[in-house]
Amino acid sequence: MFVIELIYKVDLSQIDAHMKAHVAFLNKHYAAGSFVVSGRKIPRDGGIILAVGQDRSEIEAIMVEDPFVSRGLADVRIIEFRASQRADDVQDRITKRG
Repeated sequence: MFVIELIYKVDLSQIDAHMKAHVAFLNKHYAAGSFVVSGRKIPRDGGIILAVGQDRSEIEAIMVEDPFVSRGLADVRIIEFRASQRADDVQDRITKRG
């Protein structure tokens, strides 16, 4: 699994101007099965994506497609980890605290 952190490099007005393209990118990779969960950071200075992939190079290749990254609006940090535990009620926990 991978934690992907997007770090904005520009004003939010520029981020918002490209949000539609970013959401289309996210939807594409949710449909492909690569993305598990995503959302804005608080404070809103970037975002987080949890992803699955065969290896780091696969995730790197996906992330260069992100309009925020390809247009120089955000930097990306990829952290790989092995998920060894999870809550059985993960969706309930996200809904309650989200």
